[in-house]
Amino acid sequence: MLQEYIYKGKEKLRCGYTTGSCAAAAAKAASEMLLTGETVNVIELMTPKGILLKLDILKTSFDKNSVSCAVQKDSGDDPDITNGILIFAKAEKIPYGIEIDGGNGVGRVTKKGLDQPVGAAAINSVPRKMINDSVKEICEKYNYNYGIKITIFIPNGEEIAQKTFNSRLGIIGGLSIIGTTGIVEPMSNSALVETIRTEERVLREEKISNLILTIGNYSENFIKEHLPEVNGHCVMCSNYIGEAIDIAVELGFKSVLIVGHIGKLVKLGAGIMNTHSSQADGRMEVLITCGVLADTDINTLKKLTECVTADAALTELDKVGKLRETTDILMKRTQYYLNAKAKGMLKIGAIMFSDKFGIIGKTEQAVEILAEMKNTME
Repeated sequence: MLQEYIYKGKEKLRCGYTTGSCAAAAAKAASEMLLTGETVNVIELMTPKGILLKLDILKTSFDKNSVSCAVQKDSGDDPDITNGILIFAKAEKIPYGIEIDGGNGVGRVTKKGLDQPVGAAAINSVPRKMINDSVKEICEKYNYNYGIKITIFIPNGEEIAQKTFNSRLGIIGGLSIIGTTGIVEPMSNSALVETIRTEERVLREEKISNLILTIGNYSENFIKEHLPEVNGHCVMCSNYIGEAIDIAVELGFKSVLIVGHIGKLVKLGAGIMNTHSSQADGRMEVLITCGVLADTDINTLKKLTECVTADAALTELDKVGKLRETTDILMKRTQYYLNAKAKGMLKIGAIMFSDKFGIIGKTEQAVEILAEMKNTME
């Protein structure tokens, strides 16, 4: 078990190691057993992060022409669906070179814009280098001058992949072998942002220039029901709205439309671009400010301070006939802060909805973006 830790606030969290580290370690052990004929029980692997791993080798199998073995994935305290799975590597001799491919349970790339070309196994660049370097190290250790083919496989990978976003990204038939440092840091924000980057890049490779950012399942279901014609333009950015906008600018999108429940997107009215509750709340404060600007009576504004949800606050505003005027002001404030974030590099807008009231409002540019998107689809 890896004894590396990070701190999130006051919480001490144990790190783990990536599917890439597992694949490289298994490939290294399988190659050594292939060349020596002797069983390897533990293998050392230096990760790109500079942390040395000592990993147990499991499920070793020898046959006439190859050796296969597995390493068990350990995600530490990160809530990763791949935690505990076995990642296998099969090593076999070939005339020259080091070949790396994916077998059963490792996905195949079907869309442009991903780390690997269409048709290749979904084994990303850093894990491929780790595998290649590890096998090369073994070849040099035993003065072996021919080649080795490595096939990475995950027996239950296709089943597990159905619970991930792989098919949405264009990775079909199994899991991805990923990781840039070899180490899993619990609750890694960077990993989530890289997933957003990958999804946006895939859309750009498909020549889509108008992007819709969704916040979660609420947003996705809303679009399927109310805007089905633009469903294929969506990337789920969760709470990372600011990062998703920055990536869209970087990739050259013409426009970004953010669609989400007011419980999250109301925070945009204060320029809050990370909507996670641990970063900032401010929902009622924003609605109260907009309510003040809409000349809402003081008793209603006081009631807003006691509301737990945005929907409850909207209900109070609706009772006194101030819902529409307040949300119109919210849309104007939201447009102002989105424009400030985009810095004129793309057109940007937002649509907010609620469970009780449906569409609460559209910012000025949201209307223009929707019209442009529909025109390009006709």
